[in-house]
Amino acid sequence: MMKAAVLYEFGSELKIEEMPDLRIGSGEVVVDVVATGILPYTKHVLSGERKYPMTLPMVPGAGAIGRIRELGPDSTHLKVGEWVSCDPTVRSRDDALSPDITLQGASARGAGGLRLQNYYRHGSFAEQIRVPTENVYPIGQIKEADASKWCAQMVLIVPLGGLLAIDLKPGETIVISGATGNFGSGAVMMALALGASRVVAPGRNEKTLADLVRRFGARVKPVQLTGDEKIDRDQMMQAADGPIDCVFDILPPQVPASVVRSALMTVRESGRVALMGGVGMLGGEELSLPYPWIMRNNITIKGKWMYPREANVQLIRMIRAGLVDLNQFESRDFPLVGVNQAIADAAANGKAFMTTVLRPAH
Repeated sequence: MMKAAVLYEFGSELKIEEMPDLRIGSGEVVVDVVATGILPYTKHVLSGERKYPMTLPMVPGAGAIGRIRELGPDSTHLKVGEWVSCDPTVRSRDDALSPDITLQGASARGAGGLRLQNYYRHGSFAEQIRVPTENVYPIGQIKEADASKWCAQMVLIVPLGGLLAIDLKPGETIVISGATGNFGSGAVMMALALGASRVVAPGRNEKTLADLVRRFGARVKPVQLTGDEKIDRDQMMQAADGPIDCVFDILPPQVPASVVRSALMTVRESGRVALMGGVGMLGGEELSLPYPWIMRNNITIKGKWMYPREANVQLIRMIRAGLVDLNQFESRDFPLVGVNQAIADAAANGKAFMTTVLRPAH
């Protein structure tokens, strides 16, 4: 038997229960969960506020760091006991062009995603997790204490997906819209690791902006937002001190669309934009952009949900090469029995480079 934290009703606390040990078939792996990160907005997902499609009861939790417990018969490279990262982005296998997607333990996209969720429903707030073989990535040997740091992968791989989508190149200048948030600060870190010569970081939190400069140096150009579209746009362009090649947006749902627009319209002619945020998701103003400006300036605007599979391998390699330093992150660890306290902690302390981590093995 294993222990897991189960959500029975939106807005209720998770209950710690015993469940049968997981069993697998072809194309699956069971992993003993050593550490799993809790995103700051998890509280709002589990309350139902974000209206994420979830089939209850469910063991929440997206992504995990752990050791392989059991392998399916078609696995040829993975080994029992190996340290791995579990990617929660589960894709259906029967449509190569437009696969259905579910975020294991978190959400789903469309009716097909919900069907997929019915099978890969239970996430990482448990002692074990069952995942598709293709969602398991070896990370090499680590100390068990360092598993919490590796949970920062989930904060970094999402923006990496957006930066890869717009093909950020070494030496380019990029604006990170939402730079002071949990994912946005990770985007700053990843843009620099990919070789951006200048990262314009707009935000309202002066302390966090200063901290980004302290951590990463003069390549980060902070911009204190005023709320006035024209003033903010002018400030970002001045901070860039040259053409802005790319804009990456990852602002949360409660931010006005005008803040996105002020950043997006700084991009140069033939520039590229990635939209990964939640603006408009909970109602309010939708993002509107001038058709003539997009067309006459050859602007590429790309929506991106999550990231391609190969981003997992690329991020692990970047960490191992020292291009991405997980020591930038500070974690607060909780045992499985403290899961409800941990969710509250993540909501209250979801700042840049701060992670709340559940340690089911302890």
